[in-house]
Order: sequence, then C-alpha cells, then structure tokens
Amino acid sequence: MPDAPASHLTAIDSHAHVFSRGLELATGRRYAPSYDAPLGDYLAQLQAHGFSHGVLVQPSFLGTDNRYLLSALQSAPANLRGVVMLEPDVEPESLAAMASLGVRGVRLNLMGQALPDLTEPHWRPLLERIGEQGWHVELHRQVADMPTLVRALEPYGLDIVVDHFGRPDARLGLGQPGFAELLTLGGKGKVWVKVSGIYRLEGTAQQNLVFARQALGALEAHYGAERLMWGSDWPHTQHEAAVSFGSVLEQFDALGCSAELRRALMRETAQALFGF
Repeated sequence: MPDAPASHLTAIDSHAHVFSRGLELATGRRYAPSYDAPLGDYLAQLQAHGFSHGVLVQPSFLGTDNRYLLSALQSAPANLRGVVMLEPDVEPESLAAMASLGVRGVRLNLMGQALPDLTEPHWRPLLERIGEQGWHVELHRQVADMPTLVRALEPYGLDIVVDHFGRPDARLGLGQPGFAELLTLGGKGKVWVKVSGIYRLEGTAQQNLVFARQALGALEAHYGAERLMWGSDWPHTQHEAAVSFGSVLEQFDALGCSAELRRALMRETAQALFGF
C-alpha cells in the first residue's frame, strides 16, 4: 500500500468507498462488485490528484459489516474519516469504539428499498445514540422522498448530510418533486449536501452537467457554500467503465465554481464537518 497523503490539508474528497470482492456481501443487495477497490488504490488516487484527505463511506452491498472500512481507517488515521452503516440495536460501546477510529456519521442507504418510517419507535435508540456521539446521518434516497426523511429526523436535532445532490433526475429539472423543498431545508442550518455523483443524475452526460450547474447555483443560494461539499464517489460503482477520478474532477471543473465556492466544496466544509 502506498504511503498516506501528506498530513498538510490541501483538499478533501468527502465521499469514496473501499472494498474487496472476497468479502461477505449483504443479502438483498442491488449490486455486487467484480473487482477490488483497496485502500492503497484509493490513496494513490488522492495523491495523483492533489488531495490530502478523504472520507470512506460504507458501500450498501457490505451492509452493516463495517470491518473492512474500520481497518482502512486505522491504516491512515490522520487522513481519513468514516461513515458506517448500522443495525438499529447497535450498542453504545460499539459506537464509541468506531468514533475513536474516525467514524463521524451513519449512512442510511435507502435506494431500492421501501421508504422507512423513521418516526417509528424502533428507530429511536439508534438515532439518539448517533446524536450522543455528535455524528451526522447521511441520507441516500431519491429527492422526492428526501423532505419526508429530513422532517422525520428533525426531532432528534441531528446533523443531516444529503448524498449526490439528493439523487434528482436531471431530465426533470429543478421543479421536480422534492427538489424545491430540499432547497428550503437549507435555512434550517442542520443539513449539508454532497455535490457528487453527477453521472448518477439519470440523464445524458450533457443533461446531467447542465442540471448540476443549475442545481449547484440554487443550493449555494439556499444553503451557503459552507453547507456544500464535493466527493469523488470513487470507484464509481456501476459506472466503472466510463467514469474515473480524473473524469469526475473534469465534471466538477465544468461547473464553473467561483474560487470561494471551490474552496468550500473541496476543503472547508468537509474539514469542519468531519473534524480534520
């Protein structure tokens, strides 16, 4: 494995995954990788593209078995933070141990699943324990359902991170169900958005880019630069053949961000949220 990036903070990738195809996969998964994405390869990508730090997010196909991610965090503790997936009945001691390794959030990957009712009592222990750790909840779901999920979490006072622009459909424009309400959530001060996965926005490459430009402008206006962050989504699962770390950086450059917004997306927001 190559050396970890330099400890001097240059840029932060707020969303990436590491895994091995030999790991036990979750039942009911939507996807199974046919290749490995080890930490060494990811650190090499960071170094090659001028990034010093990264955030590892538990991939859905590994379910709540976070051991591979936690091991990766131990390999470069100064440069990495983690977002895990958990069972609702996880014990506080497990959370404390994860926090000591650099975990700062819990992902609810709800793509392809029935929409859960987060107001049901069995969610309370997990959500309260997340709050006790000072962690955030990361939501991955189509934008039409995002406002419902955020409202259900509000009584817990949790910080909330929305994945991949909120997973809108670029073909439907800014007026699609859920997106306008997602914008209004920016005024609550407890929601962040990852400006990532442009290639996952359902349209053609050009449609996705045009929508991402419009959406980023609207998000900056409603959230402020300090609530937005960029992520590579490496290794771009299900899009590996057409997408690379370099190509997503090119997509980002094509958005035409101001210098101030670029600093926030690439460094300042994630530095504050993840405690680098």
